[in-house]
Amino acid sequence: MTEQMNETVEEVLENTEAEQEKNTESAKKEKKCSKKELDEMKKELDSANEKLAEQTDKYLRIVAEYDNFRKRVAKEKEGIYSDAYVDAVKELLPILDNLERAVSFADSGNLGEGVTMTLNMMKDIFAKMGVEEIETDNKEFDPNFHNAVMHVEDEGFGENMVIETFSKGYKKGDKIIRYAMVKVAN
Repeated sequence: MTEQMNETVEEVLENTEAEQEKNTESAKKEKKCSKKELDEMKKELDSANEKLAEQTDKYLRIVAEYDNFRKRVAKEKEGIYSDAYVDAVKELLPILDNLERAVSFADSGNLGEGVTMTLNMMKDIFAKMGVEEIETDNKEFDPNFHNAVMHVEDEGFGENMVIETFSKGYKKGDKIIRYAMVKVAN
């Protein structure tokens, strides 16, 4: 958009310069110009200068508007990222609270129950956020979802089958959050 404005201003400048050159040439040809003709030429020159001033003003205004737009979009983008970050952390804070409670239950022997409750809460939060676990058990290896960190030859399993999961993978819609780290057979 800025290049088009620059080109428009350059065209106006060239047209103005061309008109000025024509006026200069015609003045040289006719050394004796009447006062009336001289006044008409001055009017034309003043008109061309006004057009140039208008185009320059328009150009400067558009450049300023574009700069303001660019700054506003950058600020909004930063705000969106910040809001998303805060929302995600806010959803995870109850898990931190439950882990702290689970540690306090360690003395009473209910640690397993506290950790199970925390794990279920985490799964519920992920479900609310649209985060899904990537299936790995008895699935064929898919490099779009799995990261093979080990490979074994075992006739008891089919070709390219996932036989063990080292860490689960997660996705949100089509976007992979973390690939599942797996062991693949054959």
